[in-house]
Amino acid sequence: MPFRDITGHERPIALIQAAVRHQRLAHAYLFHGETAIGKRLTAFRLAQALTCEHPPLPDDLDSCGGCRACQQIAERTHPDFLVIEPDRELATPQIKIEQIRDLEQQFVYRPLMSARKICLIDDADCLTIGAANALLKTLEEPPGHALFLLISSRPNALPATIRSRCQSLRFTTPAHTQVEAAVILKREVPPADARFLAMVTEGRLGEALTMDLADQRERQRECLDLIAPKTLRSVTAILSAAEQFAKADRGTEILTWLSRWIRDLVLVLVGGDREALLHLDHLPQLEHYAQQADLTMLLDLLREIERTEQGATRHLNLHMALETCLLRLRDALQLGPATIPA
Repeated sequence: MPFRDITGHERPIALIQAAVRHQRLAHAYLFHGETAIGKRLTAFRLAQALTCEHPPLPDDLDSCGGCRACQQIAERTHPDFLVIEPDRELATPQIKIEQIRDLEQQFVYRPLMSARKICLIDDADCLTIGAANALLKTLEEPPGHALFLLISSRPNALPATIRSRCQSLRFTTPAHTQVEAAVILKREVPPADARFLAMVTEGRLGEALTMDLADQRERQRECLDLIAPKTLRSVTAILSAAEQFAKADRGTEILTWLSRWIRDLVLVLVGGDREALLHLDHLPQLEHYAQQADLTMLLDLLREIERTEQGATRHLNLHMALETCLLRLRDALQLGPATIPA
């Protein structure tokens, strides 16, 4: 499929096309930005465009998406295209030095079918120290026919020496309206569901296209049940819910959903853009709470949830954190003292 089928990323694509048009394509690029927004897909499209047998546009770099070379790139069977990625089965995925050594051996030889040999290194920040050092030597003295495409959502985790040898292209999250349109087209879901997926993934199209919609709607419902007055007014209900989610190892997930709802409420309180609300279909409830909610307490609670999420990997007591969050939310919503069970 050609570049024009990519959602967003007009600027980096235009820069690449201009570089090819003026014969200034760098030998190595670092595509970086949020996860699941189209960096890897753009790299595949670039590889197809550079090898395409029937390019559709004479003046701009693009691909037909249907010729033998384009199909081989998509299937990773093209003899001049190599994909290196970490082993996803490992507890800590890594790109090992053996993979880079194999790359070096393959790139010594000239391309068989195309003008270039192209190597796509996905999650390049997973390179081990040894692999990064080996790759650096290749990047410092690259074969003239080589093109390296490094993909990373954590570019600062890459050694500065690697970054300095690459042309850096930053990818930003597409506009939510673009993501919604793509989800409607590709998943054939109603506009309200497409908007929900775009919002809950924060515009990460890759996630929006694969996320289980029914599962996410159920998680949203759980959150709305938690912030219902009948729950927050009862100590028993608060403690029971916190225990249930903590035992299911879902404490961090529930805190994330609560923070999303609180952000929506803050947005309503300050008169922000309603189109930025994740829970737009529950606007009446948000407006009702906004009549009595304490903005300062809500902002403090959001900061506390963020600190809790950042510390979740340090054996934090998420059970207690969730209890505290719900009790503080009750106070911020001015729901009055909870009913203490006999």
